[in-house]
Amino acid sequence: MTATTMGKPGLGVQARLREFLALTKPRVVTLIVFCAVIGMFLATPGVPDLVPVLAATVGIALVAGAAAAINCLVEQKIDAVMARTRARPLPRGQITSAQTLVFALAVGGVGLWLLHVWVNALTMWLTLATFVGYAIIYTIVLKPSTPQNIVIGGASGAMPPILGWAAVTGSVSHDAMILFLIIFAWTPPHFWALALYRREEYARAGLPMLPVTHGEAFTRLHVLLYTLILTAVTLLPVATGMAGWIYLIAAVLLDAVFLAYAWRIWRAYSDALARSAFRYSILYLSLLFAALLVDHYLPFKLG
Repeated sequence: MTATTMGKPGLGVQARLREFLALTKPRVVTLIVFCAVIGMFLATPGVPDLVPVLAATVGIALVAGAAAAINCLVEQKIDAVMARTRARPLPRGQITSAQTLVFALAVGGVGLWLLHVWVNALTMWLTLATFVGYAIIYTIVLKPSTPQNIVIGGASGAMPPILGWAAVTGSVSHDAMILFLIIFAWTPPHFWALALYRREEYARAGLPMLPVTHGEAFTRLHVLLYTLILTAVTLLPVATGMAGWIYLIAAVLLDAVFLAYAWRIWRAYSDALARSAFRYSILYLSLLFAALLVDHYLPFKLG
């Protein structure tokens, strides 16, 4: 048998744990959990009960990590031909497919159990639906079949604040849906910036990303258009009274920088610019949600 089917021998316990941790895409999960936790704190006027907050944080992190592991399992052949993913454990044969599947099911199962027992049933079911949306609908169905994969599949990626909201309230309000819409609108320009400077790798992998199927010019225009949509959506918390001046100032400044990147991508594209825009988009979302949290707890409101 090959190393891919058997797994490479001789890995120590710590090294093996690092390989399993890599399957969960820790940096991606960190952003997911951050947005979920912000949703938890925004859902209540004061400080929420820390028991469901901690249980929900761990449970959501575990299920998100399990979904990432399934994504790695399904896409291991694709990952092997792409520079940014070929160092993952499965393409290198450090972990087998069977081990990955068992790991994902175990981790995801523990996460769902925590949510059911220590949080509430609604959060557990919504988290399970998010897992199915990303690991199955997006990874298996949408990503290899349509250039709109990011747009449609973005719904699962936009769920964390709804999960956090449901964890502390047992319900989903219109404010939670606004947080969902912000991430949903953010996802296309975020990923299309990546797809632009990785377009040749996506083409070799046979994935129908927008720059591959519709060309660079079309994608660059849509980065700008979706960034304009995102800018409008980020003002909704102010329009509904969910947020005030602190958030408004932060959103306008962050949006202005994102729009400048999008405009330059459209009018004066370079791979270096797209790479910089992709990195900024991650910082952008983190700072935007942090501004919502600060605004929530400081007594400066519009009106």
